[in-house]
Amino acid sequence: MEPDKKYITLDVNRAGVKSRSPEMSLLFEINDVLSTPLQLKQVLQRALSKVLAFFQIDSGRIYLLNPDGTRLKLVSHQGIDPRGLEEVSIRTGFSGKAVRAQSFIAQHVSDLEDRERVHLLKKKGLEVIMCVPLITRNSVLGVMNLSAKKDIALAYGKIDLLITIGNQIAVAVDNARLYRDLEENLAALKEKKEMITFFAYSISHDLKSPAASLYALANRLKEKYGAGLDPKGLEHCDLILRTSRQMLTLVEMINAYIAAKEAPLHLEEVPVGEVVEGVAKEFSHETRKRHIQIVVSENLPLIIADRIGLTRVFRNLFDNALKYGGDGLSEICIDYRREGGFHLFSFGDDGVGLADQDEERLFELFERRKDSRGITGTGMGLAIVKEMVKRHGGRIWVDTAYRKGARFNLSISEDLKPGQVNASHPDHK
Repeated sequence: MEPDKKYITLDVNRAGVKSRSPEMSLLFEINDVLSTPLQLKQVLQRALSKVLAFFQIDSGRIYLLNPDGTRLKLVSHQGIDPRGLEEVSIRTGFSGKAVRAQSFIAQHVSDLEDRERVHLLKKKGLEVIMCVPLITRNSVLGVMNLSAKKDIALAYGKIDLLITIGNQIAVAVDNARLYRDLEENLAALKEKKEMITFFAYSISHDLKSPAASLYALANRLKEKYGAGLDPKGLEHCDLILRTSRQMLTLVEMINAYIAAKEAPLHLEEVPVGEVVEGVAKEFSHETRKRHIQIVVSENLPLIIADRIGLTRVFRNLFDNALKYGGDGLSEICIDYRREGGFHLFSFGDDGVGLADQDEERLFELFERRKDSRGITGTGMGLAIVKEMVKRHGGRIWVDTAYRKGARFNLSISEDLKPGQVNASHPDHK
């Protein structure tokens, strides 16, 4: 700051920078070129053209190191016939020396050690060669080789500018490679994901038919020939029935989990009260038998959601409560409120509750509670709930303040629109 000024104001525009500092203006222009969404070769060609025009140099080449770092491959050129110059070893020659030393080098062609290269360059009419290493993060990615047909003056300011441009080009090359690698990794992940999904569907399909046949045959055996079986034979039949039924349940849950993650959502207006009432009726035989009361909030809303997915959420929560609530389970409660752009539902019971160590991993795939021994289940129910709620822009968590039994809180975004395929997963508490 100057002593007689309290502040400085200066319009930020390219023309002003150009009038005050043509060199800084060139850096802006090079940066604009390197940030364009074009193929790397096109970007480097445009950057090289800018450099040649600004420094009034006759020709130029940009080389990039090959993957093993032993040779330089020509990727762009201007003002010169590139025949004989398409590839250069870093162990020899002018460009190789600049890579090995990580240094800017300028030299008369006649002073080069390689007499064959001197003859080639002289034949192309060149007198001066400059080599700018392309360096980023202390690593050389290539060189920019500039050549002139007459002697040129090189002040340190010009050299520093060329070195800076070399760094800009190196950063662009590095970013392009990172982006390419990212795209390849994403494509590979997508392929693996599709393969795993196909594999899961195939396995579940292949398992379903024999499991159903096994169940039907064991059931028929017991019904038709049960009178002739001894107690051990009947026990074996029951074991086959339970095992095959468990296999069928697992197949259905695998398909449900894949659907929760992958199947397109059909978002529409859904009266949550109707969904809860319908699910409660599915379990009415068991709840009446065990004298379990269902207490549902009277203000359950009309929301935008996938009806099938929402039904699966409440069905799995009901099933979870009935399985793990214990003999003392007498009440299941469903409450609702709105908060911070979300529909918040709580699903609680007065059963045995949750062990603290279960809360962290309760929603993971195939993770079962520590007190689940002897209880039929797949360890997928809450994982399905988690995925479906997530696709509705919300989350599910255990209400740790609830000490009467177990209570799960789940949120669904209020911003969903009919026809929307998927919701974002906002980070809310």
